[in-house]
This record gives sequence, C-alpha cells and structure tokens, in this order.
Amino acid sequence: MKKLLMFAVLAGVGYYAYKQYVANQDESDLWSEPSQAPDLR
Repeated sequence: MKKLLMFAVLAGVGYYAYKQYVANQDESDLWSEPSQAPDLR
C-alpha cells in the first residue's frame, strides 16, 4: 500500500512539474514573437 501511495505522490508531482514547464514555454513563446524584428522580405 505504501508503494502505491508513493507512486501516486510522485506521479502528481511529475504532472505538476510538467504543467509548469509547458506554461513557461507557452509564455516564453508568447513574449518572444513580439520582441523579434519584423520580417521585411
């Protein structure tokens, strides 16, 4: 039973970390686009 509980806790922490990583990437992508020089081709 302890192993199952530990697995559930680790899975929850991993999911939370993944969500934070994806949110940071999305925000970085959002801010990098307007800060780029315009394409004048």
